[in-house]
Amino acid sequence: MGIDESKRATLRRFAAVGAASPLVGLADEAAGESDVRGAIGGYLTTTPGAHFSKLRDDLQLGTGEAQHHLRRLVEAGAVESYRDGDYRRFYPAGEFADFEKVTLGYLRRETPRAMLVTLLRDPDADGAALAEAAGVSRGTISKYAAELDGVGLLTREGGYAITRPETVLVLVVRYANSFGDRAAALAREADTLLAYDP
Repeated sequence: MGIDESKRATLRRFAAVGAASPLVGLADEAAGESDVRGAIGGYLTTTPGAHFSKLRDDLQLGTGEAQHHLRRLVEAGAVESYRDGDYRRFYPAGEFADFEKVTLGYLRRETPRAMLVTLLRDPDADGAALAEAAGVSRGTISKYAAELDGVGLLTREGGYAITRPETVLVLVVRYANSFGDRAAALAREADTLLAYDP
């Protein structure tokens, strides 16, 4: 009984966000259908790039239930998915360019997110600083740096540099609450990282 009440409260909370999202009105009118799809819409509005398991768990849905509703939203053209390695990530349809989808996908991974947040704060950070910030080995940083370079998020010429730092910063700030404490701290000081130079 407690789990059902918790699930209902979670669905209602995200459905309230979904009511103001582009996904509003796309759910069936059948009992429960509207709440679940509205909740998925609200969730993806605040957490774009979430992979299936995270969405399912955060919304307290069963696997089949989540698959069914996501499939219907994709068929309706309200949600799109993007393959990211072993994950399939979901986004509100038409909201993000490919670069932004890739960026959001990597921001949803702990080590790449720590690397990107560190480089946004300190563009001169080297491999050792990134390893310390992420709490991983230099080898792990090298592995992810090569991966980020391969998808166009990072260059490794003469050190590490984010290719489009303004875009990455905007995404971190906009969705900071879904990325954890470090991203939220960066969002609070984002205005100090920007300079207007006409």
